[in-house]
Amino acid sequence: MSLSSNNNIIRLEEANKTYFVGSNEVRALNGVDIAFARGDFWAIMGPSGSGKSTMMNIIGCLDRLTSGHYFLEGQDVGRLDDDALSEFRLRHLGFIFQSFNLIPQLSVLRNIELPLYYLGWEPTESIRRAEELALSVGLEGRLEHKPSELSGGQMQRVAIARALANDPKILLADEPTGNLDSQTGVQIMKLLVELNDKGKTIIMVTHEPEVASHAKKSLHMKDGIIDDIRSH
Repeated sequence: MSLSSNNNIIRLEEANKTYFVGSNEVRALNGVDIAFARGDFWAIMGPSGSGKSTMMNIIGCLDRLTSGHYFLEGQDVGRLDDDALSEFRLRHLGFIFQSFNLIPQLSVLRNIELPLYYLGWEPTESIRRAEELALSVGLEGRLEHKPSELSGGQMQRVAIARALANDPKILLADEPTGNLDSQTGVQIMKLLVELNDKGKTIIMVTHEPEVASHAKKSLHMKDGIIDDIRSH
């Protein structure tokens, strides 16, 4: 895998992340080198404490490296200040979480629309975009429902539509089927595969081999390093 390929949308070079727990130093990432090509679908796997969540947080611009470099679309993310990093994250990345992270007081439509509000879209345009996305993920007839009135699968569909609102280049999915029954999980993975087929780059953390099998490639982490890489 070439780290310098022009097709790489994400690149980590000598990526290190160190935490201190009391007086103990924990190396969550230990000199990781990896590139993710545009349009790929990756699963990141590994036991608890392996560094997979730390890698996801770094890629998602939710945390910063202790040393090394993270390039997203050629931009050295470590050089951005906090405000620029937030703006960069909002424009380039979409997030799908295990716990859905919907706002309970807002309707399906308003939850999907939320990123567009922060991007400064005109209300009529943002509502139109949210309606289109809701229909595209199978939420017709649910636009005015609150999250508490939805099934787990429907809530995850809202979360996916919200993640797509800003038309991000990359979708980051953290255990996207973790709170779903197996049948609903299969439906959500089918939706992610369809989005990947349409050109979205997807990076997913999962501990389930069956879920990971939907990805094109997987990397296994252990003790802060990449232990294995496989193509599916």
